[in-house]
Amino acid sequence: MYYVNKEQIEIRLAYLSIVSETLRLLRDKSSVNDLVDRFALERAIHVAAECVTDIGSYMIDGFVMRDAASYEDIVDILYGENVFTAQLNELLSSLVKLRKPLVQSYYHLLDIDLTSLSLQLPEGLDLFKDAIVKYLDSELS
Repeated sequence: MYYVNKEQIEIRLAYLSIVSETLRLLRDKSSVNDLVDRFALERAIHVAAECVTDIGSYMIDGFVMRDAASYEDIVDILYGENVFTAQLNELLSSLVKLRKPLVQSYYHLLDIDLTSLSLQLPEGLDLFKDAIVKYLDSELS
């Protein structure tokens, strides 16, 4: 029997919905190059990466999947366990690769184009959320 911390996963999934909605609002604004909007976009992408990796860590620990060697590995492990599709894996891998620059090299971020990722991310986060819930339901019932 697995011990999966569903409570912590659900808390993060709920917050991920807020992040997804924030990204939608920013996407719909015409002034995404505004400094405040840029900071909001960076923060939303950073928190999305944290949510995905936190949820992934809870899933890996709870279902006793192989140990992750990096943040990127968390996404690869979930994909390898058929939690989500290859297309979603590609998007989430791109997201998680931005975690380090967002946390450690934030002063260089104005040089990084976040637009492409931010356009795909709201729907991708919704798909991730659905995939996690579906996986939990199928494995824990």
